[in-house]
Amino acid sequence: MKLAKNLGIATIAATISVAAIGANPTQAALVNYGFTVNATSGDNPGQYFGSFQYDDSTLTNTGLETLGVENGLAVTFNYLGTNYTEVDDADFNSFPIASFNNGEVLGLSYFVADQFAIGSEPNTPDVGGNKFFVIDQSVNTTQVGTVSYAKVPEPLAVGGTAIAGVMGLWMQRKKRATKVVG
Repeated sequence: MKLAKNLGIATIAATISVAAIGANPTQAALVNYGFTVNATSGDNPGQYFGSFQYDDSTLTNTGLETLGVENGLAVTFNYLGTNYTEVDDADFNSFPIASFNNGEVLGLSYFVADQFAIGSEPNTPDVGGNKFFVIDQSVNTTQVGTVSYAKVPEPLAVGGTAIAGVMGLWMQRKKRATKVVG
């Protein structure tokens, strides 16, 4: 009886964990990335944080691709205490964009007039990148830092793994308690 109960619990935990980890990658999904700007020079050195989200349903994972606001790209970035979003981009409707090479994130191309730009180079706005520039009122750009990107894990995968881990620990504890009593 006890063996059947433990086997049932183990089966449930394994099923949840496999379902969370084995999600079908061909399904369209909202993908979340966090990014950190590491400004090492200029008037405001420090770290600044943001995130972006997009719908991956149109990505082919082949060659250079870009996704924009028409693909559900949403950007938030806190710079010097001000929260900026995709609508703050000077060329909203066409930008910001997220660039990919063979499915791997290259970065954002995001420009807020008289404030900052994130991208590869100021003269190649059609390709996102990992450089951070400040922009003065004369529209002069100066690179003052870099940007790093990290994919944010899906809550289902994290939750499934956590449940499986807790169930495993609980079963291990029950097994030890049984050995001590018997």
